[in-house]
Amino acid sequence: MPLYPYKTSNREQDLKSFAIEIRDEIKDALYLAIGVASAAFGLESFLIPNGFIDGGVTGVSLIVNAVAEVPVPLLLVILNLPFLIMGWRTISSRFALKSIGSIFLLALVIQFIPFPVVAEDNILVAAFGGFFLGLGIGMAVRGGGILDGTEVLAIYISRKSSLSVGNIILIFNVFIFGAGAYFLSVETALYAILTYFAASKTIDFVIDGIEEYLGVTIISNHSEEVRLAITNNLGRGCTIYQGKNGYTPSGGSSKNIDIIYTVITRLEMSKLKTEINKVDDNAFVIMNSIIDTKGGMVKKRPIEKLKSGKKVKTS
Repeated sequence: MPLYPYKTSNREQDLKSFAIEIRDEIKDALYLAIGVASAAFGLESFLIPNGFIDGGVTGVSLIVNAVAEVPVPLLLVILNLPFLIMGWRTISSRFALKSIGSIFLLALVIQFIPFPVVAEDNILVAAFGGFFLGLGIGMAVRGGGILDGTEVLAIYISRKSSLSVGNIILIFNVFIFGAGAYFLSVETALYAILTYFAASKTIDFVIDGIEEYLGVTIISNHSEEVRLAITNNLGRGCTIYQGKNGYTPSGGSSKNIDIIYTVITRLEMSKLKTEINKVDDNAFVIMNSIIDTKGGMVKKRPIEKLKSGKKVKTS
């Protein structure tokens, strides 16, 4: 009989790790498939039939298609290929393989699956074309790949210069919109900016998540009461850090103090402030935006709202 019978064996751990990898790969594949379908719908039902363009490699493909009548699926593959090779070298082979598969699948869908033209009004085309294209790109990123190689180029250049990724993408798109105004029309370029704005906001929404989370640091002389208020009245967890007061104007020694850190949704911030003020109106509170969370209690229903309706005290 083993000394620790409850300990997971190596074989069981390997099987568990394999199952987790398979589950995550299936989830990523689903994200990528949804992303491809949404991007293809945005392109075929809105942008391509109305002669609209977007930013990034997709925008370049649409401009070349409008000027030289080269098929968009072929352009998407050819123009993205150098960036995918760059992504293989600068990011990872796994990322590059997923991106290659996604872009090839997008090209095949556009080439062989017809989508109906949904709208011809310019505002609707720009807004909803950008929305569905952004939704597709965002879902692809969630799945660990991309549908547009601009981000890879921006990451590569940012590592070689002082420019941020966002600034590089902006500069790249300014040239694209300028080319659209020169080869097509100024009106088309202006609508392209609207399309890009709709797409970028949708991407941010999809990647960052539906809910916005806040990391809150609370420094108070009544830290235990604040902790109990968070756990009992909000039903949320928290972490306690040990620290010291750094501001001692009288020249005295610094005192030990408990620093509380908790993560909540933005909708709960007002309630948290109220609970803190009840305990210590002079508490120092720092709030930081958080993209997403995993584990813990923040994505669970607050304790006080369980079916029993009773508050649970936390020691």
